[in-house]
Amino acid sequence: MDELDRRILSLLQKNARLSYREIARELNVAVGTVYNRIKKMEETGVIKGFCVNIDYEKVGFGLTTVIGIKAEGREIVRIERKLAENPRVMQVYDVTGEYDIIIVAKFRDRADMNHFVKWVLSLDGVEKTNTSVVMDVAKESFTIELEEPTSGS
Repeated sequence: MDELDRRILSLLQKNARLSYREIARELNVAVGTVYNRIKKMEETGVIKGFCVNIDYEKVGFGLTTVIGIKAEGREIVRIERKLAENPRVMQVYDVTGEYDIIIVAKFRDRADMNHFVKWVLSLDGVEKTNTSVVMDVAKESFTIELEEPTSGS
């Protein structure tokens, strides 16, 4: 990864629908260079896919939760894989601290969340959960600044 790769990724984070031609024009490089760089980043797993930034509340998933899960040590990886398969789960993190697993999940309503939490508690190896309901979203982004910040940033 070099500076050009980071600049390409920064543009794609802002708008994944940019064409190779638009990216090339913005970065003042050849279209073939952009194509080859993106293709290589896809092949090496740097780019895992392209996605749309959705307002989940507007599509009926207005309830966001952060759930800590305490699990038996030998079961953690199996539980994480099972959680990752669930369509309500957006992120699964193996963490240090009081809980072994932290997940972020979105639900239609409290009943949807209640059903999910009871399902999690029914999984072999899950000892306890702690569910926090998000009251307001101050920031929800799946991108970070990849380029070096300029002075004053």
